[in-house]
Amino acid sequence: MRPLQFFLTLVITVAFAGTGLAVSPGKTVDFAGGSAGKVIFDGKIHADKGLKCADCHPKIFPMKKDTKFTMSEINEGKYCGVCHNGQGAFKSSEQANCEKCHKK
Repeated sequence: MRPLQFFLTLVITVAFAGTGLAVSPGKTVDFAGGSAGKVIFDGKIHADKGLKCADCHPKIFPMKKDTKFTMSEINEGKYCGVCHNGQGAFKSSEQANCEKCHKK
């Protein structure tokens, strides 16, 4: 492979390396949610509220779909709980809000 071809291949590979884990604003990602039911993250709902991917990634959430987190951590203000605290968005720890994320 010639140097220019190698360089272009390298640039393209690096540019698209993380896109396999990205969720575009119109897409969803499902997470196992235990006995409460799976959790469906809807990128469109968050984008419609004016949020951008960089508002949460990678500072709040690493760019890995297999990241594990618990309701205890969320209710302590980590992960989703950074915003879902009753001030930025609905409060994750209130029983009435469970079905907003968890689907049986």
